[in-house]
Amino acid sequence: MFEQLGYENLTPKMASVIFALAIGLIFGSVSQHIKFCFRRSIVGTPQERKSARGVWFAALASATLGTQLLIFYDFFSFAEHRFFNSDIPILAIAMGGIMFGVGMVLTRGCISRLVVLTGSGNIRALIVFVIFAITAHATLKGVFAPVRVWIGSFTLNLGEITGFSELIGGPILWSILIIFVSIFIAYKSSSRISHLILAIFIGLLVPLSWLGTGFILFDEFDPIPLQSLSFTSPSSDLLFWSIASTSIPAGFGVGLIGGVILGSFTAAISKNEFQWRTFENHQQTKQYLLGAVLMGSGGVLAGGCTVGAGLAGIPTLSFAAISALICVVIGALMTKYITNVFVNSNYSYA
Repeated sequence: MFEQLGYENLTPKMASVIFALAIGLIFGSVSQHIKFCFRRSIVGTPQERKSARGVWFAALASATLGTQLLIFYDFFSFAEHRFFNSDIPILAIAMGGIMFGVGMVLTRGCISRLVVLTGSGNIRALIVFVIFAITAHATLKGVFAPVRVWIGSFTLNLGEITGFSELIGGPILWSILIIFVSIFIAYKSSSRISHLILAIFIGLLVPLSWLGTGFILFDEFDPIPLQSLSFTSPSSDLLFWSIASTSIPAGFGVGLIGGVILGSFTAAISKNEFQWRTFENHQQTKQYLLGAVLMGSGGVLAGGCTVGAGLAGIPTLSFAAISALICVVIGALMTKYITNVFVNSNYSYA
């Protein structure tokens, strides 16, 4: 469709940067306002868990509805997307998901939340983000890549049944099930109505991103990848572009991360929430750095983070995406249990 828009001096890739910047601005500002965070829904205080869970599932409901409607009306297809590879890298997903879950507890936030916190002046979050990006890039294309390839070689062949769409009931039944369960959880939560409404808008950014990269900006002569909200690969892209911008052009990921940071910064300034924060002690520093490394490698192995594989992946009805998120939850709960038993007095989930 892009060639029909008449932008002679703008390539699809450059247009995707501008588009992603707008998406990121909305995500960053809204997330800063409602404290959007998957980790809090798993290992926060009882009240935090209930509220954060309601917000997250409200976003999932709208993301699922929007994504499946776009698929139903043939705006794009996930037939060639990595979420639907018939040979699912089961060991990589399990290991990566658990590693990411452990890491997000150690750093007190999944990577999407930490990118948002970076814009609000949190130096801890900034350092974790940088280490996360370096580790993710090393796992994708650097020194850890051979290990990633080896772990990814342990696969489970699913044949043609790579998602819930191929099961009894098809995509309509499973989409309705996810949407209604999500709405029920959101309804039973103690979240503010205004936060739930804003979470719905966050969820709608998922299908909007799929539509933008898969249909509006699609050009068969200059194709760009089908992408949506995600933070693992985009963080790696931003790192690589930052150090080699004269050799490689910016893409969707660079615009997305930049937009999220700018959006959260704007929201923090407007609400007088911008505040410089740094590490409290050496133990906390080591804890955060370890968590950053685990999240960086884990996010790559699992195929995405709580946003990329969770909020954006589950609406596609992919087995791989939902398996990754389940493993993230397992890793987070394991870490919570271990820290409660062995270091309860010295650890905080705040």
